[in-house]
Amino acid sequence: QVQLVESGGGLVQAGGSLRLSCAASGRTFSSYGMGWFRQAPGKEREFVATIKWSGNTTYYTDSVKGRFTISRDNAKNTVYLQMNSLKPEDTAVYYCASARTDYAYYQEYGYDYWGQGTRVTVSS
Repeated sequence: QVQLVESGGGLVQAGGSLRLSCAASGRTFSSYGMGWFRQAPGKEREFVATIKWSGNTTYYTDSVKGRFTISRDNAKNTVYLQMNSLKPEDTAVYYCASARTDYAYYQEYGYDYWGQGTRVTVSS
């Protein structure tokens, strides 16, 4: 059974940084793309970032480009999201997801397993 467990969320002031981690188990981690999504209060879940199985291809939503960095350590079965220069509008529950293939997907349908989420709150 595939499990994804996020950690690293919390409360931070605007301009601060957080690093989210997602530990995966139950499938060959290095064979699959990974993604991060978020859901703000009262809004639909949205794409944040994705990374191909090899780590050499990444994509970001425009609002986080230059501030967030997705990375992965296939030896540790873990994907990370480094978030810098945080803004109040980044406040959301952040979810990691495992893709259906080795590719990196923008869309939710590209993912078949999801974590429970970790909450990030950015105060102004």
